[in-house]
Amino acid sequence: MSTLYQQTNTRFNIAIDGPAGAGKSTVARHVARKLGYVYIDTGAMYRAVALHMIQHGIQATEPEKAAKAMRDVHIELLPGEDSQRVLLNGRDVTQQIRTPEISLEASQFAQIEEIREQLVAMQRELAKKKGIVMDGRDIGTTVLPSAELKWFLTASVEERARRRYAELKDKSDVSLEQLMHEIAERDRQDENRTISPLRQAEDAYLLDTTHMTIEEIVDLMVNETLSRIEGEQ
Repeated sequence: MSTLYQQTNTRFNIAIDGPAGAGKSTVARHVARKLGYVYIDTGAMYRAVALHMIQHGIQATEPEKAAKAMRDVHIELLPGEDSQRVLLNGRDVTQQIRTPEISLEASQFAQIEEIREQLVAMQRELAKKKGIVMDGRDIGTTVLPSAELKWFLTASVEERARRRYAELKDKSDVSLEQLMHEIAERDRQDENRTISPLRQAEDAYLLDTTHMTIEEIVDLMVNETLSRIEGEQ
């Protein structure tokens, strides 16, 4: 996908929320590339935190220890050829954080208020210059409530499990049935957590991606963004 070099000073922040496996990260990365924007994968940040905690023997049931350990967490998001690279304290953990175990742990650590406060502050700072595409669970509702464009992507549990299975089948022996169970459990955790639960922002576009290709989703979002920008001129 080639970048659309726009002759305009108008730049939006785009928030993309939705449950696990809805295609948020892939779509956000392509939308950012087409618009010449910066992509921020907030889920990767929480996964990196979860990995750090696991490596230091800290559980999500120990919020005080986790909050203290956050002092030693430094996360960098760098552009890569095919995906965003994630550095945890200077070490590339891009592949290491993409496992079902880390996914579930990330959801649990995300419920700790001190962790969320620190990561949300980092995310808001990154968005100050505009021209950001950020995806996660609470971007449109909590992190960037004033984002000019908000999307809520969803898909059936079966379709989301199928997509995740296609990503992991050569890296893990996890079954499709196991992934369906884990995604359903992740939905339950995200939707019922006390702090910033997963929900659609009132002013977000709802988009069911079950029967859509990545190209179709990206084109729809890019065209809507360009249309909105033209309306601002």
